[in-house]
Amino acid sequence: MIKAIRYLRGYVRIRVWGTAPERFMNLCSMRDILLWDIVQDGDVSVMNISIQGFRKLRPIVRKTGTRVAILEKNGLPFFMPVLWKRKVFLLGFLLCLCFWIFSSFFIWDIELTGNYRITEDVFLDYLKRQEVTIGMRKQELDINSLEKGIRRQFPEVTWASARLDGTKLLIQIKENETASVLPEPAEEGGKDLVAACEGTIVAMIVRSGVPKVSIGDVVTEGTVLVEGKVPVYNEDATVREYQYVVSDADIVIEHGEARQETLPFTYIRKEYTGRTKVRYFLRAGDRELRWDEEQPFLVYDSVIREKTPALFEKLSLPVSAGSITHREYQNVEHIYSRKEAEELLLEKIKDFFASLEEKGVQIIEKDVTIKRGSEAWVLDASLVLRENAYRQEDTPLESTESSGETDGQGEAGQ
Repeated sequence: MIKAIRYLRGYVRIRVWGTAPERFMNLCSMRDILLWDIVQDGDVSVMNISIQGFRKLRPIVRKTGTRVAILEKNGLPFFMPVLWKRKVFLLGFLLCLCFWIFSSFFIWDIELTGNYRITEDVFLDYLKRQEVTIGMRKQELDINSLEKGIRRQFPEVTWASARLDGTKLLIQIKENETASVLPEPAEEGGKDLVAACEGTIVAMIVRSGVPKVSIGDVVTEGTVLVEGKVPVYNEDATVREYQYVVSDADIVIEHGEARQETLPFTYIRKEYTGRTKVRYFLRAGDRELRWDEEQPFLVYDSVIREKTPALFEKLSLPVSAGSITHREYQNVEHIYSRKEAEELLLEKIKDFFASLEEKGVQIIEKDVTIKRGSEAWVLDASLVLRENAYRQEDTPLESTESSGETDGQGEAGQ
């Protein structure tokens, strides 16, 4: 704070030498003239003094027989005269300041984080329909309505937060990481659980429905595991009616599965020639200006570098500039060695194993072999898996009217 006040008032750094520099500083102290940052070098002293204090030095210098020279001039009083001479610079500075203040009332950038299943294009299209766009005024944005609208529009979003950081709108969302909910059953009828593959039941916990198999049973694809038709009996143990429910159970089936991965003998690899061409572009909003649009090479790839300026890390401008580097390459055919083929095929099967584990599938046994085929390298994997291998199907409806008529005739006959 003291440094800021001294800068606004202005000060000079002086050099004092002569017969009695100590007496010079004592007299300054007696007349309330402040001196600071004093450095002595033999008979010479260097110090700072305010402009007002410097103007009072003449009688002190005569009385002490010292001499004073100005080394530096610092502060706003010395800067302003120089600034007034540069009117174009001053005008530009004032215009930039006005532009910065005016731009701070608008939103110039939208940043989305936390999205994995929802693409950024889909999300920005939704914001556009809600009239939340780049260039809108901050006061027109309703944060609470925006957060509620995001959760209504995207059922997989469990949490949404929006806030303004300078001229940037930051939107953070969290998606539901659990499996999707099964579709609701129809108003009439239930749901059966049916085996999705051939295997052996190794674990079974039924929460809803009638179990039709037990642990140790061998089932085929399409076998009904749990039936969604629950019988309601009369006192004489005859079926009076059926209640239909949505079957719910954890059923682990152990089954075998074969997996095959192939890899061609040859592949195309890029070999860069070293020739490059750089092109520059300027983007303002949705408009883009590019120089030299001709095709640089016959075959090439491009590396794009783009930078958006931000003033004071808060004001994001809707203007960006960048460069596109085109690199020429040639497509050269290469042949996989056996070692390379084995490494790539094993990497593929490891990714497959990882995907099974992410789904909760247990790998009990695995046998992997790699051989050279007639047209490609072939990896054969023989697996024994344990998983919840079943699906839901509609329960067939069954009428009990015929059985009720038969019971009635029997009673009449008796």
